[in-house]
Amino acid sequence: MTEDVRATLLSHLSARYGELKRRLTRLLGSDDLAGDALQDTWLRLQRMEGQSPVMNPHAFLLRMAANIAVDQRRSQSRALPPGEVAELLDLADTAPGPEQTAEARSEVQTLLRLLERMPPRRREILIMVRLEGMLQKEVAERLGISLRTVEHELKRAHDFCMSRMEEKN
Repeated sequence: MTEDVRATLLSHLSARYGELKRRLTRLLGSDDLAGDALQDTWLRLQRMEGQSPVMNPHAFLLRMAANIAVDQRRSQSRALPPGEVAELLDLADTAPGPEQTAEARSEVQTLLRLLERMPPRRREILIMVRLEGMLQKEVAERLGISLRTVEHELKRAHDFCMSRMEEKN
C-alpha cells in the first residue's frame, strides 16, 4: 500500500470513526463487534502493502471491517462458549492421588504374594482366566482338564484371595 493511500484511509477512519461504527453496528448487530472490527481494520491498514488507489475510502473501510468481523465470528464459533469452558474447569480430576496410588500398589504386592502361595495349577488357571482373559473352556482344553475343574479351581482361588485380603484390612 502506498503511503498516500494508507494515510488517506487512516485519516478517513479517524475522522469518520463514529459514523463507520454506527453503520457497522447496524450491519453486524453488535456494538462490541463493530468496535473490535474497526480496531483490527486500523491495525491491518498499518501492515498492508501494495494497495492501489481507493476510489471510495468510506465503502472500502466499511467492507474491510465487515470482513474482519465475519472472520472473528467464524473463529469464535469454533471455540467453546464461556459457560462450557467454566463447566470443564469445574470437572473433578478422577486421576488417583498419591494415597490411592500407594494403596493400589500395596494391594498388588499383597495379591502377588497370595499368588505365590497358591498351588501351581490354581495359580495358572487364575492368571489365564483373569489376567490373560481366556475363556474357562479354553483353559480346560489347554490344560487337559474338565471345565468343572477349572470352575472349581477358579472359585477356590477367588475365595483364597478374598479371605486373605479381608484379613489384611
